Amino acid sequence: MLNPYLSFDGQTKAAFEFYQSVFGGEFVSNQTFADAPAEMNIPAEFHDRVMHVSLPVGDSVLMGSDHVPMFGELKTGNNISISIAPKDRAEADRIFPLLAEGGEIGMPMAETFWGAYFGTARDKFGINWMINVDLSQAGE
Repeated sequence: MLNPYLSFDGQTKAAFEFYQSVFGGEFVSNQTFADAPAEMNIPAEFHDRVMHVSLPVGDSVLMGSDHVPMFGELKTGNNISISIAPKDRAEADRIFPLLAEGGEIGMPMAETFWGAYFGTARDKFGINWMINVDLSQAGE
């Protein structure tokens, strides 16, 4: 399943409340950077920003987060990604290097604090990808 992932500069909460008013439904996840592990060293002034929110829309999920400057510059072109949820690590490990070939790896595939095997890459055409294997669903 492919899902859009939107990034905002402090407007994620307002944007997703708007999308919820349009599409209905309930948020599946809604976390702030205050929920992040301490080792991420998120400055206190960003703790109230949205780290991850997801809203089911039909058969897809609209996802988003607020930008934190320590992760680079937010600008048109890097404010949207496509998220894909492979069924297992093997599929993620197959597609990740193919998407990254000729592009740029943002975060290598690794286990995360939210229980996923996750990585990011920008392909050779400038499209941002997020690969996210839910380890509880993958039986791993």
